[in-house]
Amino acid sequence: MTDQPAPEPTTEKVESSTLRRAISASAMGNMTEWFDYGVYAYATTYITAVFFPQAGTAATLLVFAVSFVFRPLGGMVLGPLGDRLGRKAVLAATIIMMAAATFCIGLLPGKDAIGLWAPALLILLRVVQGFSAGGEYGGAATFMAEYSPDRKRGFLGSFLEFGTLAGFTLGALVVLGTELVVGPEAMADWGWRIPFLLAGPLGIIGLYMRSKLEDTPVFQELEDEHAEEKSFAAEFKDLVSSYRRPLLALGGLVIALNVCNYTLLAYMPTYLENTVGLTSQASLTVIILGQVAMMLVIPFSGRLSDRFGRKPMWWVSLGGLFVLAVPMYLLIAQNFALAIVGFGVLGLLYVIQLSTISATFPAMFPTQVRFAGFAIAYNVSTALFGGTAPYVNERLIGITGSELVPAFYMMAACAVGAVALLFVPETARASIRGTGVPGVDTEVKPLHPTTS
Repeated sequence: MTDQPAPEPTTEKVESSTLRRAISASAMGNMTEWFDYGVYAYATTYITAVFFPQAGTAATLLVFAVSFVFRPLGGMVLGPLGDRLGRKAVLAATIIMMAAATFCIGLLPGKDAIGLWAPALLILLRVVQGFSAGGEYGGAATFMAEYSPDRKRGFLGSFLEFGTLAGFTLGALVVLGTELVVGPEAMADWGWRIPFLLAGPLGIIGLYMRSKLEDTPVFQELEDEHAEEKSFAAEFKDLVSSYRRPLLALGGLVIALNVCNYTLLAYMPTYLENTVGLTSQASLTVIILGQVAMMLVIPFSGRLSDRFGRKPMWWVSLGGLFVLAVPMYLLIAQNFALAIVGFGVLGLLYVIQLSTISATFPAMFPTQVRFAGFAIAYNVSTALFGGTAPYVNERLIGITGSELVPAFYMMAACAVGAVALLFVPETARASIRGTGVPGVDTEVKPLHPTTS
């Protein structure tokens, strides 16, 4: 379907106070989600001792990956619901499920207390997390993009990824801070539970912030025109028949994005401890410093994408990571100080693509299939290549004996992302309103609005 040139979008007229609340609510929910994932990744050593004392670290990382298997199911259920019932209702449900599951992990007895029920219940709660995450990120990014003015979608959308990094960083800080306060022995005994329990109040705050917002102006306009998909079956048929190309292209970009993301942010502490030989505290310090630097850069990178386009930013990131992955991993293996430098360089290159995804991915689909198209493609690719990255890296290092496995894995993922990027239209400043494909069927605005 091809739209006629659209009038000025509703999103351009959103009051600044409402826009700030929408950005804050989206970022807060995303922060809660990634705090939950980050705490699990950064407490891997303690979780292994409590739930998998015989199986070891690989079992803990495999359970980390298990939750990602259920993300596509969450995307397939919650994505179409978000396109038919609205973004707000689904986002309220996802933050409740995520925070409640993480909180309950903090209450679980260990294997010594209840035997195999302990790892079984841990897996069940990770499944709930995976299902909820399947709707959370696609919904939050769609919510953010549809509230943002077209000319500032990259800049404002980058704050969702600021929330992602804030969640990972907060998770690392809480795990490190708890360990420093209670000591290693108490941390292994009961202190590891504290970071998981903190997810409860974080979820309540995020839910409160989201409850104070109306649904996005773009979705409300779709409702007013009665242009929503009529059923789940109709939406899936429309996606497969009419939007196969963006589904595949988004999946390819997500391979690059999430292999780099989970190799750098989730697996790096385990890599630094098990392979490089740093202490738990030293490895978390490396991660925290690197992620703080990434958080400082991300809004500026998002603004640059509004000026120069999303695709040039992706080319710089993919090319830089491909060329520098091996040299930086060689640097990381030397000592603590050089590990900070190597991780920082890779993190800053990665953040260039991370800063644009909340603006890029929702704009690959029209409004009536946006949530579902994004959620399904994103989560299928993430389940296959993102959540499995820590486990795959650990296993391949064990099989090959090469400490450069994570670098090679990132390089391969970036090559896949580069091929996918060739088939993605530029959507910077393109309207995402209506039932046309952004950047193809909708108008692209000049960088600076003209006045009559």
